[in-house]
Amino acid sequence: MAATPPSPSYLVSSNPSGFTHVSKSPKPFYSVVLPKQESVISVKSNRISRCEIRCFEPRRSWTFEHVPEMIDSVQSNSSSSSSSSTVSVSAANAASQYPTRNSKMVSLFYCDETKPLAQKIAAEFDAIKLRNINWGKFPDGFPNIFIPNAQGIRGQHVAFLASFSSPAVIFEQIPVIYALPKLFIASFTLVLPFFPTGTSERMEDEGDVATAFTLARLLSNIPISRGGPTSLVTFDIHALQERFYFGDNILPCFESGIPLLKRRLQELPDSDNISIAFPDDGAWKRFHKQLQHFPTIVCAKVREGDHRIVRIKEGDPKGQHVVIVDDLVQSGGTLIECQKVLAAHGAKKISAYVTHGIFPNKSWARFQHDNGGHPETAFTYFWITDSCPLTVKDVMNKPPFEVLSLAGSIAASLHI
Repeated sequence: MAATPPSPSYLVSSNPSGFTHVSKSPKPFYSVVLPKQESVISVKSNRISRCEIRCFEPRRSWTFEHVPEMIDSVQSNSSSSSSSSTVSVSAANAASQYPTRNSKMVSLFYCDETKPLAQKIAAEFDAIKLRNINWGKFPDGFPNIFIPNAQGIRGQHVAFLASFSSPAVIFEQIPVIYALPKLFIASFTLVLPFFPTGTSERMEDEGDVATAFTLARLLSNIPISRGGPTSLVTFDIHALQERFYFGDNILPCFESGIPLLKRRLQELPDSDNISIAFPDDGAWKRFHKQLQHFPTIVCAKVREGDHRIVRIKEGDPKGQHVVIVDDLVQSGGTLIECQKVLAAHGAKKISAYVTHGIFPNKSWARFQHDNGGHPETAFTYFWITDSCPLTVKDVMNKPPFEVLSLAGSIAASLHI
């Protein structure tokens, strides 16, 4: 009968950052870093919740039975047949004494249009708390706005979730955006998922006004808060050069909705038969590096006489489920022309993704749902994000449209 190996001994040490280091002696085969304040911490498979586990031996299940100002006893249970490890920590009376690293309480304000998205963002992290604003109007129609308990946010990290869906609501929200940083807050973040004037970023004739630059300059003059310049979070801004329109008094953080698309494509039954099509060179420049592991098709508009038509410049759609990717859609004319040429070249299915579904005058109604076999006239899927909340209300539960929520990405950005 084989002899039972001796129980390993462990070293426990703490450091000034408020974390405990646990290792096996004499060689540090295990390194466990745990925040003091958590009463229960659980790690399963590859998902780590506010602790770090480094393992260089066969996986084991660890249980820390008691943590009095750090650790009294450690029990190690071998689990060679298990494919995952579970770690639980009990730390009595320590929940609120020691804040965890990267913990950040955020007070999130929102406008009426963004309330559903704000609720989803708050559901992502307990550390994000919603705060309301009273949006009223005077008899002459001008804004009458009040921030309840304004003194209650002093010293807090504050964010505002904006929607600039029209010039009227921009004027309503700008006074709030300028007022919040002045309330002696620790930091201020403006979340503007869709930068609406992005398509007007250049002058093509003398007298043209580049309103994208004007809006960027307006946001660049938001007053600094106690913690410094305002942070701006926006998604898939239309032109790459627009990131240089902002002044030094604002810190723009440019995010993308493409990771949401990639995750959704992995869930499709034909995920191994997908090609990505870009309707023009601009879309290719913006997104091809994020989608380079997919076969790529690049289209281009060419002029034939008095007409501009779409042609395939690069790639072969034959037999593929082709997903057209762009940053935004308005009337949808370019997407439909691109769809026709892809179907003519043998695409089996055609879907589309845009981060910003603007669809003025309900132009979304042009896009029909393909139940199979009609890629030339209808789309299998049409994915948008909830960056344009008014559109989300219109297309919700209307195939081929599916809404991919930015809530998780925004919540993560608020904790940077």
